[in-house]
Amino acid sequence: VARWRRQCVDALPAAPVSDPVAADLMAGTGEIWPILLARHPEIQAITAIDISHQMHLHALDRLHRDRSDQIEHIEADFLSNELPSGFADCAISSFGLKTLNKDQQASFARELARILKPGGVFSLIEASDPRGWWLRPLYRFYLDRVLPLIERLFLEGAQDFSMLGIYTRKVQDCSHIAACMKDQGLEVDQSRYFFGCATGLVGRKRSDPG
Repeated sequence: VARWRRQCVDALPAAPVSDPVAADLMAGTGEIWPILLARHPEIQAITAIDISHQMHLHALDRLHRDRSDQIEHIEADFLSNELPSGFADCAISSFGLKTLNKDQQASFARELARILKPGGVFSLIEASDPRGWWLRPLYRFYLDRVLPLIERLFLEGAQDFSMLGIYTRKVQDCSHIAACMKDQGLEVDQSRYFFGCATGLVGRKRSDPG
């Protein structure tokens, strides 16, 4: 997962300005922030958007205390946020898309297009279902059976592991959300990581409506 986050950051296109405003969408506990700031030191601050109050507290108090001056937290649902239009030069998101149904994916794409400035760029990554891979049955067994068992035995109260198999079956290879982004006028390229176990979506908002 850490490697996929690095690949997500490496795939982020160059922002259209020298001192970009960055946004982390559905930010969680911000595991991607150290990678993003190291790879793009020109980013002075990151606006992190997440609906969970506990995620914000955990991110700042335990994981990123030394970066608190570079991270602005907004506790909000990104699908219905109050960020101004044209807010960000670049946007990133890691492993938050899988929880969205198809209507929510369309809302995500609409909001992404809205908050990006013309010429703004984005890079997103999500776990996916590696259909066509000859080891897929073994991988599905790991997601559907082994991870929930690990959660029950060792991670009481967690839910992410037990739901990962269900989520990846729903999101498949992110083609639907990519289509939603194109419907919003965004340029989008899809990439497969590790035989399709993760999918990257990279692109930009056109500088002009045409």
